[in-house]
Amino acid sequence: MTRPLLLWWGIGAILAAVVLGIAVTGPGPNAPWIDAGWNAFMGDIRTPALIAFGNVLDHIGGGWVATYLVPLAVIAGLLIAKHWRAAVFAAVVMLVSVAAVQLLKSLFARGRPEDMLVQSDFGSFPSGHTANAATLAALAVLLLPRVWVVIAAAAWTLAMAFSRTLVSVHWLSDIVGGMLIGAGVSLVMAGFLLTWARSRGREPDLPRRAETPS
Repeated sequence: MTRPLLLWWGIGAILAAVVLGIAVTGPGPNAPWIDAGWNAFMGDIRTPALIAFGNVLDHIGGGWVATYLVPLAVIAGLLIAKHWRAAVFAAVVMLVSVAAVQLLKSLFARGRPEDMLVQSDFGSFPSGHTANAATLAALAVLLLPRVWVVIAAAAWTLAMAFSRTLVSVHWLSDIVGGMLIGAGVSLVMAGFLLTWARSRGREPDLPRRAETPS
């Protein structure tokens, strides 16, 4: 994907998340019919196994695991592979993604579903867990554009998103917003990296980013 496409797709995704947030937190019911309907559907399909699955992803996708362990592991792996620019890029993307999520949570201050099965922090829109998963997924695809990486990244993001509504800690629109923010921030920052690198006559340290996935 070229620099202009990275920027435009990323900006479009972020703007779409903001518009979605405005739509679902404007005047009227706190939960539009599609959110309320999906939340009711999740309540109907819950089983002990699915709840256990949701609890596991709740721990993996948040807290110290998502805040410290995963980012440090990603950065350390890139440094060990001697891709220090990619390591800096990944660190910046993850920080900006978290900051964007927290900013939108504060701005929209959306209430969570009343039947939550796990404890969570303030602000339902967008989903922080889903945004983290989408950010990691987008980073993986940008740094290693392979078909199997795309499949694994999509599966991870969708699994995390599903788990957040399964335990009723987020509305359906929250997880959509989280995916848009995570992917959007990653694409915008990749576009800026390409712009900066080429302005200095350098190739960015994104392994084989321009090759066709195989």
